[in-house]
Amino acid sequence: MKIAITCPASLPATPFGGILMVAVNLAKKIAEKNHEITIYTTDLNFTEKKMNFDKKLPTEEMIDGFKIKRSHVFLKIYMYFINPNIFFQLKKDNPNVIHIIGIRSFQAFTAAIISKFNKIPLTVSDYGGLTTHPEIQKTKTIKKIFYKIQNPMLKFIMNQADVIIAANEYEKKDFLNICKTDKIQIIKNGIDLNKLQSNKLNFKNKYSCPEKIILFVGRFSLVKGIDILLKSFKELSENKKYSNIKLVILGSDFGYYTKMMKMIKEFNLKEKTIVVVNPSREDVISAYHACEFLVLPSRWELSPLTPLEGFACKKTVISSNISGIPFVISHNKTGLLVESENYKELTKVMEKLFDEPEFRKNLEKNAFIEVTEKLNSDKMTEGFLQVFENIVKKKGLNHY
Repeated sequence: MKIAITCPASLPATPFGGILMVAVNLAKKIAEKNHEITIYTTDLNFTEKKMNFDKKLPTEEMIDGFKIKRSHVFLKIYMYFINPNIFFQLKKDNPNVIHIIGIRSFQAFTAAIISKFNKIPLTVSDYGGLTTHPEIQKTKTIKKIFYKIQNPMLKFIMNQADVIIAANEYEKKDFLNICKTDKIQIIKNGIDLNKLQSNKLNFKNKYSCPEKIILFVGRFSLVKGIDILLKSFKELSENKKYSNIKLVILGSDFGYYTKMMKMIKEFNLKEKTIVVVNPSREDVISAYHACEFLVLPSRWELSPLTPLEGFACKKTVISSNISGIPFVISHNKTGLLVESENYKELTKVMEKLFDEPEFRKNLEKNAFIEVTEKLNSDKMTEGFLQVFENIVKKKGLNHY
């Protein structure tokens, strides 16, 4: 099959987050099955700690057996990147099926238009953009209005789609809130286990960190709950029993870096904290292996990949018992869930993991089994390919 994936971002802009990694992992695995696969995306990049659109990036390149086609973003409205040339790229290439990743995007809207007029089968998955994030609820009215006026566009895309793919029941409900439909199927997120090999000493040596590590990986934004983690870590550090511990924070700034650093200074945690902005993928993977456990105190998540990567590196993950997280982490089985916003409960759970190594070891074992047997990219790819092949067959199209 000739398969197109549209996504607001792709390599090398890995700090953009999980949506990018889903697209890349899926494309790589589909290419391994001898299908022709192309990601149509923007020229988003991250340099000098900032997001930018980089005309120097090649408009076309091959990576790991799949092709990336980029076009320049001429206008950015919040996280809505407008790159008009994607229309002509898709129209010219005329794939057998188009799969959208990230529905609240110009790329998704363009793909739906091409699908309608070229009669190309269309599938949709989202991984977060469909929901109005909690931080949007507290922001400027103009931003709320911008999100609201996109709803007719979302309905158009969903109505045009042959199949809508949700990562879990929580996301399925999100789709149904926008548009009542019976076209939704659930395919769980998966990660490429082969991409997570590293030596923990790489991180410890590079950042001169012999101490035990608590790790956070994610965007620097209010929704990720970094403030909750800092309050909890401050409380933990005040106990002499846990004084020889460092908090490592890895991620990219989405408007919260200054406030985060101010909190670290106010809490006198500068000597106990390592912050790496726009870390390399090797740094992230090495940090997974170096840490004692991960903490993701998010105020909202859909189906995060970071816990799965922690599972694959045999690390326990603590996260918030909210939104889509319980569909990824089973409390007291594959990880631990705490009440959202409750930093004192988070402190007690972190203490428990340090004090009860056998309990932690059992969680790590269960989590590793879960990710290797059910939540890997091979399983995910099988599900997607089955959907693509069924649609093409149903429409009587030749996919070779």
